[in-house]
This record gives sequence, C-alpha cells and structure tokens, in this order.
Amino acid sequence: EFSLPGLFDDGGLATDDFKKGEITLLNVWASWCGPCRDEHDELMQLQSMGIKIMGLNYKDNANSARRFLGTLGNPFARIGADRQGSVAIDLGVYGVPETFIISGTGNILYKHTGPLTQRLIDDEILPRLGKTAEE
Repeated sequence: EFSLPGLFDDGGLATDDFKKGEITLLNVWASWCGPCRDEHDELMQLQSMGIKIMGLNYKDNANSARRFLGTLGNPFARIGADRQGSVAIDLGVYGVPETFIISGTGNILYKHTGPLTQRLIDDEILPRLGKTAEE
C-alpha cells in the first residue's frame, strides 16, 4: 500500500488508483534518465490508443520532471512523486525506466525493465492488454 504526492496538483498516486477494475500501465521514469526520453514517444503512442498510464516519477527534481513533460508531452493520467524511491524499491525496481502492467484489482501481471520499444509493445504489451497495433 502506498500514497504519493502528485507531481502536479492532481492528488498524487496511491494503491487504490490501481483497484478500479481497469488494467493499467505503470511507468517508472525520471527526467535525468536518457532511456526514459528514448521511450517517451512509445508512451505517447500508447496513451493515444486509449491505454491508461500512471507515472511514478523516481528520485527526481519536480521542476525538471515538469519541464520534461512540458517539452515531450504528458502521457500519464496521474503521476506520483517518489522522491526517496521507497515505493519503487517496494515494487522491486532496479532502475529507470521500468513498466508494469497492473490488473484492475491491483496485481502486477507483467514487468519490463528498460525502455519500451515498438517491437516490445507489439509483441508483449498490447497482447497482454487485449489490443492490437491496428486499434
């Protein structure tokens, strides 16, 4: 169980946000992370397909994180600011970026360590969400 303050004034992110009956992606990212910048277009693509993505901003400066999203776009429905990295550690995060698929009851169904690629999205992510690249 966790509850994090928001990166923006949006109420933050908590365990209950993943228990609303909807499969959700959770992306752990930081503005200082080069591979996070590399995967950002893929996150924007997933969001444009109607996939709900939550963000966990990991050990980051809030102003830098907001600038990052202001420049590249914000694919996240909600963002929790994990300043100390304690929630990420509890999730077993090794480093950023990491992406989880979480069931509508809050269970982790899948975890990918490293940046998302189009091939990974087509072969692993979309099938686990019951979607195809054509949708």
